[in-house]
Amino acid sequence: MSRNHDLDPGHAPETPATRFLRQHRIAHSNHLYEYEEHGGTKVSARELNVDEHAVIKTLIMEDEHAKPLIVLMHGDRKVSTKELARQVGCKKVEPCKPEVANRHTGFLVGGTSPFGTKKAMPIYMEKSILDLPLIYLNGGRRGYLVGVHPHDVVKVLQPKMVEAALKD
Repeated sequence: MSRNHDLDPGHAPETPATRFLRQHRIAHSNHLYEYEEHGGTKVSARELNVDEHAVIKTLIMEDEHAKPLIVLMHGDRKVSTKELARQVGCKKVEPCKPEVANRHTGFLVGGTSPFGTKKAMPIYMEKSILDLPLIYLNGGRRGYLVGVHPHDVVKVLQPKMVEAALKD
C-alpha cells in the first residue's frame, strides 16, 4: 500500500461512509495509512502525523437491553462506561463483541465509521471534540481515515453531547 497520505479523491476508497459524506455534501480529506492489527489510534495518529487527541474512535457499545449505541471519543481517552450510562440514562453500557458490532454497523472492527452504518443507532459524542478545528474519523475501512470539521459531524449525525472521558 502506498504511504501517500493526501490522496486525490479519485483514489479514495469507496465505502458506505464516503457515500454518506458525499450525499450530505460534507467536505472531507482522505488519509490512507498502513493498518496495524490492534494498533488503534496511536498508529493512525503516528502515520498521519497528527495529535492522537484529534483522531476520534468510533466505539460500538450496548446498554443493558443489548441495544447498540455509538460513542465518539478522543483517541487518547477511554470511555467511563459508568459515567456514560449515567449520562444517557441506562443501567449499564459496555462494548459490543466485535462480531455484534460488525452486524450493527456493516463495518469490520478497526474500520468502523459513524457515517453510513447499516443500522441507525443513537450517537454520543465527547463534548470536548467540538473544541478541535479538525478531527479524523474512520472512513469505513481499516487503514483509512477522513478529516472533517467537528461541527459538520454534529450537523449530519446529530449526536448527543456527553462528558465521559477518562484520561489514559
